[in-house]
Amino acid sequence: MQKLIYSLEILVFIPSYIGSSNLSRSALTNGLEWNLKVTTQEIGHIIDKFKKTFETYWEDPEFEFYEKGKDREKLSSALKRQSSYGTNQITTFFDLKPYPYQEEILAKLQSEREVHNRWKNLLVAATGTGKTVISAFDFKRFYLQNPSAKFLFVAHRKEILQQAQITFQHVLRDANFGELWVDGNEPVSYDQIFASVQTLNNRLKKLELGSEFYDYIIIDEVHHIIADSYRPILKRFSPQILLGLTATPERMDGGDIAEDFDYKIAAEIRLPEALNRKLLSPFQYFALSDTIDLSDVNWRNGKYEINELTKLYTENDRRVSDIIHNCEEYLTDVHDVQALGFCVSQEHARYMAEKFAIANLKADYLVSSNSSSRDVIRNKLLKKEINYLFVVDIFNEGVDIPNIDTVLFLRPTESLTVFLQQLGRGLRLAENKDCLTVLDFVGNARPEYDFEHKFRALVGKTHTSIIKEIEDEFPHLPLGCSIVLEKKAKEVILKNIREATEFRRPQLLLKIQQFKHHSTLPLTLNNFLEFHHLEIRQIYRKGSWKRLCVDAKAIPDFDEPQEKELTSCMQKKLMYCNSLSYLKFIQKVISPTYKLDLLSKEEEIMLLMFHYDIWQEAGTKLNFFNVKESIESLKKNPIMLQEMREFTEHQINKIEFVEKEIDLGFSFPLKLHSRYNREEILASIGMSTFSKKSSNREGSAFNKKLSVEALFVTLKKTEKEYSPTTMYEDYAVNKTLFHWQSQNSISPQSPKGESYIQHKNIGKKILLFVREQNVDEYGFTMSYTFLGETEFIKSQGAKPMSVEWRLLEPMLTYILKESQKLAVG
Repeated sequence: MQKLIYSLEILVFIPSYIGSSNLSRSALTNGLEWNLKVTTQEIGHIIDKFKKTFETYWEDPEFEFYEKGKDREKLSSALKRQSSYGTNQITTFFDLKPYPYQEEILAKLQSEREVHNRWKNLLVAATGTGKTVISAFDFKRFYLQNPSAKFLFVAHRKEILQQAQITFQHVLRDANFGELWVDGNEPVSYDQIFASVQTLNNRLKKLELGSEFYDYIIIDEVHHIIADSYRPILKRFSPQILLGLTATPERMDGGDIAEDFDYKIAAEIRLPEALNRKLLSPFQYFALSDTIDLSDVNWRNGKYEINELTKLYTENDRRVSDIIHNCEEYLTDVHDVQALGFCVSQEHARYMAEKFAIANLKADYLVSSNSSSRDVIRNKLLKKEINYLFVVDIFNEGVDIPNIDTVLFLRPTESLTVFLQQLGRGLRLAENKDCLTVLDFVGNARPEYDFEHKFRALVGKTHTSIIKEIEDEFPHLPLGCSIVLEKKAKEVILKNIREATEFRRPQLLLKIQQFKHHSTLPLTLNNFLEFHHLEIRQIYRKGSWKRLCVDAKAIPDFDEPQEKELTSCMQKKLMYCNSLSYLKFIQKVISPTYKLDLLSKEEEIMLLMFHYDIWQEAGTKLNFFNVKESIESLKKNPIMLQEMREFTEHQINKIEFVEKEIDLGFSFPLKLHSRYNREEILASIGMSTFSKKSSNREGSAFNKKLSVEALFVTLKKTEKEYSPTTMYEDYAVNKTLFHWQSQNSISPQSPKGESYIQHKNIGKKILLFVREQNVDEYGFTMSYTFLGETEFIKSQGAKPMSVEWRLLEPMLTYILKESQKLAVG
């Protein structure tokens, strides 16, 4: 009935009857437990983790039951529908649903509009990641609220328009949605149009439509937006929502697309996500030691001086020999590749092509002076008549060949956007292409050069620093990918990142002091962070922003009574706060003219939360008469309150979701999916009052009077803090199911355990708060995400007791991913 396969580290369970739709999850996991009793003494925690991993897969909504006899017709029908996708005949709708990563993008688009009031939104996503599907679901949300909305989708090719119309019809479940306006197709009405940019531009002057006729406009492949045919469309129409779709945020003229979208990329489908979903080719990335030292090359406007780099690279035949030697060492066959080499200038590209040809390697170059031969040269690479094509940045898009299997970075790429764009030339999937090989030649760099963000983009979001990722040989890379750093290159990279991310206080003060020489913007916290591409945590590791400015002699010195408390509040209490309602409330109460009168009950609780964020002690112990007096006393600190206004504004600008209200039957200011620290939570449920601070430090807190209990869960547990047998006990099964383990003293028969099982009958509310880990890579304490109210589903075991809770509100995708990692590893 079942088979067990062992290896040194991996345990796989294969039931032969997995196709049976009558089979339950419990039957499988119980069968697993029965068969593995012999080994549970030795490797019980491994088997336990296996069961939890299996459970998360079993509950994953992306998987469906398939029974060979019963479901064969269903599968065949679905495959037929898929093969006909792209025609204009819809007989049966696909049941389209956004993937989790697409849901994240939709949440960010919603927050851009509802939180930040930005209605021109740019979506950057690699080819194949479903930009059109995302835009269709985004429009659907708008369309449901505005049924008479006028819609325009603009693209430059008929095939894109046809596929987009089909996608929108399936998502909206309306076979009559939209009309094509391209290649002779004329619409009956202009209300819902999929139009080619050429057709629309030719008819624009004759259209009797007002500037606000369209409510929602999508521009596909928006990096072409500088073209004369696109510009009139943007000038003519002023929609409520403008959504731009592109795989690259670099305009064709080298400009910045974001200029047309409030200088903001609303959302991106990150490279690691696309790689993990097998939408792009995996890569093997080699950082190789370069013979050229760049530490003395002049740096202007955020990049190396091009003429100096060109001279260094074209007067050094030894470097070319090293590059060719590395190609021979790291490429399977130097005469059977399709490689792009990115150069610093036209002269450098010509030089590289000539030197490779002298070495009997078939090579050519493509620069502006020979761009008329673009198609000829492109076809030569496609047919392997040449194996190496050397290009300059501006021609990144011009060479779009999925078969490219090798990328040579022959110059430092200062722009992360350009780096990802160049890398993307080789990440397209192609037949007989196993992976992309990347050779990056790393020389001793200037301290301004940014290695950290380059490697962060390759690894993806983790809660470990890039330095640790490098030292541990990149344990969190996307599936099938690898990064290898030669010893000398690794030393250069680590030195650069340490200097950039762990710079000492004097270096930070120097940056503040020199800001006025590098930027015309005023010296504010946000302007400084954006200019230097720093995280706010890097500033607050060194003290308060205003004190740093004083020490840098950028502002006059000041002496305020609560500087220490206000600094501590931002460092220790608000660093992870992302609650729009709470941050806005703080901004309001620290305003110089605001009077703390006529507060609602919820605002009174938030005032108490803010009191504990500032003072971290009960008000009576500090000799305050009431909480209003406590907060009013802060107005003696105008400089530090100005900093807090800048700090909270920065925190608000980073919010990427829309928080939700929750009704618990009593005054409660916390919002679903926002982050709060423990003191704020204890104050919100009445455990801490103005006169008495709660001493609770346990994994749960129960207020008997309100009959509400908060569960505090830390997902990532380290071996230093926990034993291996309790490393994976708290995790999400899916969006609405959460597996939680109680304290060691609780059993189903104990009063506490029974109150969990019977909580609905006794009117007890259970609230779940989850954080990824205790502290982040910078040493800041992480806050908890409020997942809302839960209800008991089932329990297993005793002392401790394992409970499965159902969330009344599905969790957001980002916290689901973090939580499921702990189950699947």
